[in-house]
Amino acid sequence: MADNSILVSTAGKSLLADTSIFDSKVPEMSKENELTGSASDADEEMPQIETRVILVQEAGKQEELIQALKEIKVPYLKMESVAEFEDSDSPEFENIFVVMDFQDAVFNDLYKADYRILGPSVVLNCAKNGEPLPYSCRPLYCASMLNLVLCFTGFRKKEELVRLVTLAHYMGGTIRKDFNSKVTHLVANCTQGEKFRAAVSLGTPIMKPEWIFKAWERRNEQDFHAAADEFRNEFKVPPFQDCMLSFLGFSDEEKANMEEMTEMQGGIHLPVGDERCTHLVVEESAIKELPFEPSKKLYVVKQEWFWGSIQMDARAGESMYLYEKANTPELKKSVSLLSLSTPNSNRKRRRLKETLAQLARETDISPFPPRKRPSAEHSLSIGSLLDISNTPESSNSYGETPKSCNKPSKNSTPVPPKQSARWQVAKELYQTESNYVNILATIIQLFQVPLEEEGQRGGPILAPEEIKAIFGSIPDIFDVHTKIKEDLEDLIINWDESKSIGGIFLKYSKDLVKIYPPFVNFFEMSKETIVKCEKQKPRFHAFLKINQAKPECGRQSLAELLIRPVQRLPSVALLLNDLKKHTADDNPDKNTLERAIGSLKEVMTHINEDKRKTEAQKQIFDVVYEVDGCPANLLSSHRSLVQRVETISLGEHPCDRGEQVTLFLFNDCLEIARKRHKVIGAFKSPHGHTRPPAALKHIHLMPLSQIKKVLDIKETEDCHNAFALLVRPPTEQANVLLSFQMTSEDLPKDTWLKMLCRHVANTICKADAENLIYTADPESFEVNTKDMDSTLSRASRAIKKTSKRVTRAFSFTKTPKRAFRRTLIATQSSVEGRSPCSSSDTCIGSRLTSTSSLAGIPSPSLVSLPAFFDKRSHTLSRSTTHLI
Repeated sequence: MADNSILVSTAGKSLLADTSIFDSKVPEMSKENELTGSASDADEEMPQIETRVILVQEAGKQEELIQALKEIKVPYLKMESVAEFEDSDSPEFENIFVVMDFQDAVFNDLYKADYRILGPSVVLNCAKNGEPLPYSCRPLYCASMLNLVLCFTGFRKKEELVRLVTLAHYMGGTIRKDFNSKVTHLVANCTQGEKFRAAVSLGTPIMKPEWIFKAWERRNEQDFHAAADEFRNEFKVPPFQDCMLSFLGFSDEEKANMEEMTEMQGGIHLPVGDERCTHLVVEESAIKELPFEPSKKLYVVKQEWFWGSIQMDARAGESMYLYEKANTPELKKSVSLLSLSTPNSNRKRRRLKETLAQLARETDISPFPPRKRPSAEHSLSIGSLLDISNTPESSNSYGETPKSCNKPSKNSTPVPPKQSARWQVAKELYQTESNYVNILATIIQLFQVPLEEEGQRGGPILAPEEIKAIFGSIPDIFDVHTKIKEDLEDLIINWDESKSIGGIFLKYSKDLVKIYPPFVNFFEMSKETIVKCEKQKPRFHAFLKINQAKPECGRQSLAELLIRPVQRLPSVALLLNDLKKHTADDNPDKNTLERAIGSLKEVMTHINEDKRKTEAQKQIFDVVYEVDGCPANLLSSHRSLVQRVETISLGEHPCDRGEQVTLFLFNDCLEIARKRHKVIGAFKSPHGHTRPPAALKHIHLMPLSQIKKVLDIKETEDCHNAFALLVRPPTEQANVLLSFQMTSEDLPKDTWLKMLCRHVANTICKADAENLIYTADPESFEVNTKDMDSTLSRASRAIKKTSKRVTRAFSFTKTPKRAFRRTLIATQSSVEGRSPCSSSDTCIGSRLTSTSSLAGIPSPSLVSLPAFFDKRSHTLSRSTTHLI
């Protein structure tokens, strides 16, 4: 070990001594000069010394350096050798040498002569930030380790340590021989020793030697700093470096998981009994005795050491987690002998038997102490034995907890001599409420508070938004139910048959409406967040393993504990119903209980309705994210997504024939989108979550009231799974036919058409939804699905797209024909002294305007189809005469 040795360089300077001593000389010397200078000002003025930069060899050829020196207004010279400088040296200048290479002969000559030496990165950085050149008592190439205090441990080779210390100095770092709280990074070549243990206890980052070497390789990068998290985390010493682990007493699945985590954290796993093993991790609840006698060098530790090391991102001290045998043969023998030789052993067994019988008679958690005998004044209450919130470990382990967690119980009144059925149900209600509050306290104390703690070793385990997504409104739920528990406890202790239990829940019904919907609605997202973080973040996985193994959790996972609020209100409603059955009709609490049950049902109905709305809103947001250019007015509180259907366009509208079109049916509108030809890049949110790129392009958002007829196209050889919509937008004077072929295999066509007609009828307030469906021959409307997937069809569509792009590219104006013609007609109308929309002849439609209306020809009534189907207008008009 070379921790306590002082290394000396070729120039005779200590490398491992506290460099803060050298650094402190600079301000002290300047202060002395200041004092002596002020004393001698009266006698004579000190001559002004100007800083001058000398660019050595290659540095003089760098235009960047010369420009930087001009910006900071420092005079400079160029030279090729030290001898050349001696001829031009002057006491009027303080010279700073800029050298490109800190390993060549010129650098060594300047270093031995004790000149100030800087690297090009320092000069460029000063020019960039508008700062003067720094003063340094040793060569300084760059500032990538500026303000870092390093300490070294575990290095046996003197040459390696000298090289690391030298490079750290060149990058502006400070070296300390002894480890203390001022050290920012420990560079370790092993995972043992006092310095290593001190760094772990203080949470100081422990780095590999490669950290310094890699930082030196990036010395010419201007904005690089060695302490940047992204760079530093690559070279942190993993928790299980130099460790060889074996696992005993775990299931195959858990053992495989722990072996995988061992490799991820820099360790090696070996079979049990291998002599090379350094740590044997034991499942203490499953292993009562080791299968072999461990060697003195082998650490036999509990699994808490394993998960604790991963959580704190450093190897934990083994002494706190050593495995101890619970029942040795010697201990069992001494206990048996003691029990046999003890007088009155039969009396003690009888007393134990009575205590067990009392435990069996009592329920899980009672607010009252058991009945005491005169000789048993100091017997423990059953509640104190089972109440997990009163143990010192659970109540004082983590920071501050809600005040109500630590409130003493008021259970000092004796049990009523005659217990009615109503009292029994009321007591059960209190006991379950007490259990529930204890579970909420466990969630907050063991999980939420530690995750929110500041200054965690290794940095925060989870981001604040992830913690919020997991726990949601648990603290608010805890506060309200703590008050309910206190009121129930007071009522049970001061029991009277006329006491109102229903009034307690009526009192807090408004609070329950506020706190439960946010949690229940996002419970699934909470579980998904736990699963995702557990997979992606080993420290969170270790944190859960440690805390879920504690007795307070009862071997339940965090997700299993978090489901309790979802289950609580229904169970309370059942207990209140049972209480009502055992309440006399003349008891004033009878009506109060009915109202309380009704209020709970309202809360649950509100939760279910709010959950449905939340899920519907989430679906709408998913549509908005998936469809590029989706209108903002799609987001509405009254709107919900009904069905999504994948289709192919069979006509020229709403897009080219053969285009893949997705129809989103909402309760009052239809969103039409096509598949994007070119997918844009992924969107990254401010929190760093990457959202997938929009796969669809918005075409049209159509109110369902614009759909006049739904055409069920008959199945033929040339037409399969086709349907059409007869649409008339309010700005149009003609009908538009939109035809599609369904490609969704899981949704039958007739089911889809009935669903669509039902929502159209609801929108236009008509009861006869079936009258909206019309069965039609494909020949009548010239609809066919033939050759939709043929090579010729795909080539034709590609040619059309290319033609459109070329037309747009060579167009002299980007104004669409529709807008141009509308403007032209409006201009002609204004010239004639008429309003642009004074007659139906000049009111031109918007998106789906027919060629007849564009030409100024009055469009036919609903009986005929639009004339933009000019090639088949005569056929379509005859076919639709009897539709409307």
